[in-house]
Amino acid sequence: MSDPFKVLTSRTLVLSQTNIDTDQIIPARFLTTTSREGLGVHAFHDWRYESDGTPRPEAVLNRIDPAEQRILVAGANFGCGSSREHAPWALLDYGFRAVISTGIADIFTSNALKNGLLPVEVDAATWDDLAANPDQPVTLDLEAGELRRGNHAAVPFTVEPFARQCLLDGVDPLGWLQKHLPAIEAFESHAVSEPVA
Repeated sequence: MSDPFKVLTSRTLVLSQTNIDTDQIIPARFLTTTSREGLGVHAFHDWRYESDGTPRPEAVLNRIDPAEQRILVAGANFGCGSSREHAPWALLDYGFRAVISTGIADIFTSNALKNGLLPVEVDAATWDDLAANPDQPVTLDLEAGELRRGNHAAVPFTVEPFARQCLLDGVDPLGWLQKHLPAIEAFESHAVSEPVA
């Protein structure tokens, strides 16, 4: 799936707009693939390119180095709209490993966690500070469940326990099952050999 997510320290990219929906993250016309690779070029496509495909020089996503800014700080209600797994795929392929917001849509959160993208919800004061200081490195420590930055106190965050373990291991739910296949097969063979009462 992806590399294990333990601790990430990075500068951030701030997209402060509220209600960024999945069609803005990856427009529907790019949903014709079942592959994760190559979708990063289409992330926020209509914000980044003219209708003829010419890159917009003013688009911030065309002016950053994704390897340096791996954390997206987004406005409230991020990832709303239709459910599409391609949205976290596009963000990951672009270079992001985490999204921070005061509110992230439930379906997007589920899709993100299953694909290796860490969604983190924070309070408004923390978000305001992050948005005001995009060059300040931010550390997301999944093992400790903490967001750290500068001299500020650590901000705790939670992730559903099974999804957290999958992120720490670098596997999706299917990968987790495959990792435990010997134990599953042993259980099944024992259960089958037991007489039914």
